[in-house]
Formats: sequence, structure tokens, C-alpha cells
Amino acid sequence: MHELLAWGGHPDETLRWPLTEGPTLTIGRHPAATHVIPWDPRISGQHVSLTFKDQGLEVRRLPESRHPIYYDGHPVDACRIEVAGCFVLGTTTFQLVRGTEEHAEPPLEVRSFSPQQLRRIHYQDPEQRMAVLTHLPEVIAGARSDVELYERLAHLLLSGIAHAEAVSIVSCLPDGTVVTRHWERRLQTAGEMQASRRLVTSALKSQQNSVLHVWGVSDPGDAEPTLGQEFDWAYCTPVPCLADEPSGLYIAGQMSAAYVTGATLTESAELESDVKFTELVAEIISAVLKARRLERQKAGLRQFFAPPILSALGDELDTTLLEPCECDVTILFCDLRGFSQRVEHEADNLIGLLERVSGALGVMTQQILRFGGVTGDFQGDAALGFWGWPFPSENSILDACRAALGIRAAFQKAAAQKDHPLADFTMGIGLAHGRAVAGKIGTSEQVKVTVFGPVVNLAQRLEGLTKLMRAPILMDEAVAQVVRDRLPHAEGRSRRLAKVLPYGLETPVFVSELVPSLYELPELTDEHLQAFEAGVEAFQQGRWEEAYREFHTMPATDRVQDFLLAQIMQSNRSAPANWNGILRFPAK
Repeated sequence: MHELLAWGGHPDETLRWPLTEGPTLTIGRHPAATHVIPWDPRISGQHVSLTFKDQGLEVRRLPESRHPIYYDGHPVDACRIEVAGCFVLGTTTFQLVRGTEEHAEPPLEVRSFSPQQLRRIHYQDPEQRMAVLTHLPEVIAGARSDVELYERLAHLLLSGIAHAEAVSIVSCLPDGTVVTRHWERRLQTAGEMQASRRLVTSALKSQQNSVLHVWGVSDPGDAEPTLGQEFDWAYCTPVPCLADEPSGLYIAGQMSAAYVTGATLTESAELESDVKFTELVAEIISAVLKARRLERQKAGLRQFFAPPILSALGDELDTTLLEPCECDVTILFCDLRGFSQRVEHEADNLIGLLERVSGALGVMTQQILRFGGVTGDFQGDAALGFWGWPFPSENSILDACRAALGIRAAFQKAAAQKDHPLADFTMGIGLAHGRAVAGKIGTSEQVKVTVFGPVVNLAQRLEGLTKLMRAPILMDEAVAQVVRDRLPHAEGRSRRLAKVLPYGLETPVFVSELVPSLYELPELTDEHLQAFEAGVEAFQQGRWEEAYREFHTMPATDRVQDFLLAQIMQSNRSAPANWNGILRFPAK
């Protein structure tokens, strides 16, 4: 009897159906399908047809399906699956297996190998085994898919274990079903290989050690020996990290001609040495795959975290440090200018525009990470960075300001180069400091880092005000105070602009501009900044004529004065009768 197994990404996502030659079956999500997969949204209502014929399964994609069949790692419209072969639809794996025919007689001998026992075993033919092990890293590294990895491992084990006649890669599903992911025999004409469910379950689920079963000598007169009679012995060695389910290496063989009836095979030093060799292979495979998985996880986290934070998380990626918590954070929100209009103008070159926008976002991310920040969400053409989580820092505000100045300098440098891809991009940045909830959401395999709270909205509103106030970088009073007290003038300066009530907020905010150092912006001297702040004070107190004169001392290249001068001129240089020093913005 043959069966079709299906399993998804969770323990309760497993199904199995018996197969018979003749009728054509279908797989899909719609109840009309003969084999319904309810858990996978990437499987169409009627996805593929199945025909079991000549001990194999013919799979064809139906016209109404939206996604291809994946066979051997490649998208196809049709394929033929032999016993132990697999195909994938969406995130669900399907495998053709022969129904279990476990030998009725229990094994004559069962032995489990503990680490202490294996240490006392000496290798037989160590030179040959070492030669095989030297190829193991390239076997793993060269595999382009899991299927190819399993093929390579099976071939390597047959090369390194002279007594083995068959090798398979096996997994144990949550319902106890044993799945053969790949098998190989020295004599391929001997037919498919089936693993003992009892042995695999014992090794992978019960003991997590190598387990050996000995059934006895096969009777040469048996034309079709059953499982257990086909092989005289077999052992299974667990390999952590080999697959999502508990998986391992299954090695089987027959007794030598010198075997004496009544003796136990495990008295053979050769077989014990084979088990020890397989355990060593399993340890290396597990270590390499674990390192690769951690590297992939770290690669995913590098877009969010600066190297010092990744270093603090450790090699084991202690992501408990990333759990959401309430903390004081400094928010940097940076947005590109005129992006919507540019999309319309470059509608015939959207790929090129996307590449340039990606480059602009890369500039923002690089500066955020350079100064120890965390990269949060990307919102189209905007980037969010924050400091103060997962580790608090007394320098979080200063580092955020340095990142903001670095972004501004990078865009100015690009603007000075006519042919630079970012030459025609400008940006605005809002900086705010306050209480928020920061942390990760998602799964252990995929992490999204984000931050919530009014301070995030404030940073976004300040960024929006940069367009109206014509200042590239705006900051709230909490950030501005630290800049005035602690940021060296050689790095950056500040000037107060106005008390405003941004759209959507209820509490007025005194807004200041973060200004580059005198070296970076020599046309705006410290004396200019002092005169401007004197004008702001006069503006706040309603002495608009005085403020008008102070603002007119600014250099012509300073655009910030234009905004306040426009407010003054609209009222003929006289503050309104109900003036309370607050500028209100009824829209974003």
C-alpha cells in the first residue's frame, strides 16, 4: 500500500491518504478537492491533479492554480514522484511513501549508545574516515537546497561506512509518521529502502541517542523479505537542525558471512566504530547548520541593529533581550522630499526610481546604525530610527543628533555632484525624546522591530514641519536642551524657532533646529544664531517689529527666516490682539 503524506509548518498540520491506481485525485483548499489542505493560503482552491500509476505519482498543475509546483527546488507545471520523493505546494510538503510494514518480530537486540560509551570506542580505518570527513564541509556548503544536501550526505555516508548497504535521511512527524526524505543503496536495483518506524521513533523521539536494532540473519530463500528481514541490522543517529522535525541518519546493512548464529552483532568493533563515526558526522552537520541558521538570523538583524547591540545579544542570539518594554527613547524620523511627484514624472522608469530610493534609504540606515541606533519600520520613502532600546544609554539623544547630521551631510554631498543618483533628493528629519514601548514582534525566524508611543507621532509631525519652516532638521525641547548643554559646537549647534501646535497634537511644543557646525555651515555664524534667537524671543512676546529687524540680519541663504518673516508680514508686522506665542498648524 502506498500513501501520500502532507505536512505544513506546525505540529497539527499533518495529513495522510492511501493511494490506489486508477482514479485521478486533486489537492486544493476548496471542499470540492478530493484532498483538502485547510492550513495553507498559498494553495489554490483546485491546485494540482494526482494520478498514481506504476508505483509512482504523476502530479500536474491545474489551470486555475495561482502558484507553481516546486520539485527539486524548481518551479514546474508537472512532475513524477517516485517512492520517498517530495513536491511542495505553497508552504506544504507532500511525500509519496510505502505504507509501513513493520516486522512482526521485535529485534533480537536493541542498543543505545551514550556519549560516554562512544568515547571508549576506537575508530577502525581512521585514515579512510578522516578522508571522508574532510569533504563534509564542502558537501554542506555546496548544497543549493535541502534535497541536494540530503543526497550529498547519503552519498558521503555510504563512502565512509563500508559495512552499510543503505543510507536514508529520516524525520519523525508530530503524529509519529516516519518520513524518508532521501535514500540511497549501494545496489540501486535492490529497490527502495524503508526505515523501521520503531527504530526511528526510538532514536528521534524517545532517547535522542544513536539506537541500534539487530533482527538476525536474512534467509536467502526469501524472495520478498519484509522490513527487518531485508536488513539484518540498522541504527539511527539524531541530527539536530537538519530539518524542522526531529531528523536523523538511518544506516542499515547485513551480517557478514562469518557471522555465527547466536552471537550479537554489537560485539563487532567495526559496527561500533561505524556508529561513532556517524555520531561525529551528525555533530559536524548540526554545528554547521546551526551556524548557518544563526548567520542568517544575524544577517536579518543587521538591518535593524548596530554591531555593538548584535555583539551584546551573543552568539546564541538571546532575543529575550528584544522583548517589548516601556522605556525612554529618542526617535529619528527621516523622509524624502517630493517623492510622490517624482513617481509621476518617472512612471516609465520605476525600477530606476526604486533603486535610487533604496540608495537614499540606505544612507539613512547607514547613519542610524553607525551611531548605535536601531532601524525600525520603513514607510515607503521614510525611515525610522530610535535609541534607548534594547539598552538604555545616557548618550541616546546625542547619538540620534549625530546620525541626523550625518544624513544631512550625506545628502548635501550628493547634491554637490551633478551625476550622483541622489543629487536631486532632499530630506527632512524630526527628532523627539520621550516614553514609548519598543521591541520585536514576529517569530523566532523572522523579527520585526518597532516602537509605539506619542513620541513617535511627535517626531513624524516635526519632520512634516521641516517643509513649512524650511529647516532640514527639527527637534523638540527635550532634544534641544541636551544639544545646548552637551553637544560640542564642533559637531553641531541649535537655534530656537517657535512654539507650535502641530496637527493632531494637543500640547504645544517649542521647536528648535539642529544646525551643522560652523565648519560645515560657515555662512551661518554663531553671531547669526544669537541674533535669530533674539528675534524669536521678540516674536514670542509680540514685539514683531523688533523681531522683523533681527531676522533681516540673517544671510540671504538662510531659508528659516523666510517662514517667520512671512508670519510677521501677514499681520503687517504687528502681533494679533489674541497672540499667545503659539503657531497652530491645522493640517499635516
